[in-house]
Amino acid sequence: MLNTTDYIVVALYFVAVFVIAFRSGSKKSENGEAADYFLGGRNLGWFVIGASLFASNIGSEHLVGLAGQGASGELVAGQFELLASLILIVLGWVFVPFYLRSGVFTMPEFLEKRYNGWARTYLSYVSIVAYVLTKISVTIFAGAIVFTALLGIDFWTGAIFIVVATGIYTVFGGFKAVVYTDMMQMFVLVGGSVILTIFGLNHLGGVGELVAYTTEDHWSLWRPMSDTDYPWTGIMFGAPILGVWYWCTDQFIVQRVLAAKDVDTARKGALFGGYLKLLPLFIFMMPGVVAFALAEKNPELLSFGTSGYDAALPLMVKTVLPTGLKGLVVAGLLAALMSSLSSVFNSTSTLITFDIYKKYRPEASDKELVNAGRISTIALVALGIAWIPLMQAIEGGLFQQLQSIQAYISPPIAAAFLLGIFFKKINSAGAKWALISGAILGVGRLSMEVAGGEYTGFLGWYVGMNFLHFALLLFAICSVILIVVSLAKPEAETYDDASLVWSKDTRVPMSSITRALTFLLVLCVITLWVVF
Repeated sequence: MLNTTDYIVVALYFVAVFVIAFRSGSKKSENGEAADYFLGGRNLGWFVIGASLFASNIGSEHLVGLAGQGASGELVAGQFELLASLILIVLGWVFVPFYLRSGVFTMPEFLEKRYNGWARTYLSYVSIVAYVLTKISVTIFAGAIVFTALLGIDFWTGAIFIVVATGIYTVFGGFKAVVYTDMMQMFVLVGGSVILTIFGLNHLGGVGELVAYTTEDHWSLWRPMSDTDYPWTGIMFGAPILGVWYWCTDQFIVQRVLAAKDVDTARKGALFGGYLKLLPLFIFMMPGVVAFALAEKNPELLSFGTSGYDAALPLMVKTVLPTGLKGLVVAGLLAALMSSLSSVFNSTSTLITFDIYKKYRPEASDKELVNAGRISTIALVALGIAWIPLMQAIEGGLFQQLQSIQAYISPPIAAAFLLGIFFKKINSAGAKWALISGAILGVGRLSMEVAGGEYTGFLGWYVGMNFLHFALLLFAICSVILIVVSLAKPEAETYDDASLVWSKDTRVPMSSITRALTFLLVLCVITLWVVF
């Protein structure tokens, strides 16, 4: 358990977070109060953007879930992290120029510019629901393991404290407070995880002992196509679809590049985030692998017992770290929790303000918009907490639960954005039917999976299909519907701005430095694929 010194370290972390949040949130730009509050004045630099991309993505479900996957011999789950590095290249190369050129505040607003108002409304509400299902609730659910295992306090008490503390600086500081605290939390996350890995290896006796007490699965990123959880076909063809939705079209992530001062800065920020996403394989999954080896070598020192592999990270903290450093790693866990929550709070308030409130009050002033943003997340938090008990009914494994839910809602949205940017004949009729069809098919499978029961024949195949293969199938179906309906109804409403579709005229050249960084990042991912 923690002692006084550890609690002091945690307290100092909270002080630092609030100081940075309120100092950064008080800085104003010349772009207006709404731009300041929701997009940080649209003048953020690449380092802040990349650090915020990483920290907001790395929630407590990553720290706890990835360590659990590492301990259980599923290093293959790290493929999602490596693929994120490549998808962030797509964000910078393909999507960023269109987003910044359009001048939008939200992703649904971009869909309206490309298609029509119906597409904007659809994505707004789907995004808010998705945040309840895949972000707030999962982050708080993972936090339960941290609070009960490390702090010895009731989960609900600890979770409510974190939610309120995060909400305070998010409400008053706005997006600048979010991204600058994310930047600090990135250092805490990385530093704490590196320290935990080093001390764990020291207790174990070095890398040689680590290899000796682990299995082949602890060191392999690849599984056969018949694997029920992470087949290589699903990883290579299904997971990128989830990635395009999450990293390239989701308000939670894309809001960071919308705040860049120009296209080149946004691209460099996305690439920096891509380099940071190479780290989780080593600093978040490796503590779990070390925990497994420790339990095999010395079960008296560390044992999973009935806790399961998801307890790998808390057990490592309690077992191998000295006083003071325990507090630092706990601060890192809290940083993960707070950075994800603050990001989703701000992103959700942006969606509600611009895509719902402003729709009904188009004459609203900047001050009204900011006030609307400050009061828009309470109901979402309540819904997130209410959803937690249902999370346990979905496919096993904390981290895989997050990914499987995303597989049910992301393919039609990814298709609408990706095909909409590359093909000018895609129109609002195709987008509408693709989004509706995808929602029916995805929610249908999710509902049957949550309900449980035995399914045979076609339904058995449909419900039992691996979630990554399902994502690929759903993307293909939605893409066909998008194209066929668009061609069948060429008179349907569509965009009136040629700059929103890819062409030689809309392509933004990339600097030589950005090209070199891109090539090096791709080389790093390929190298890790070969080595592991």
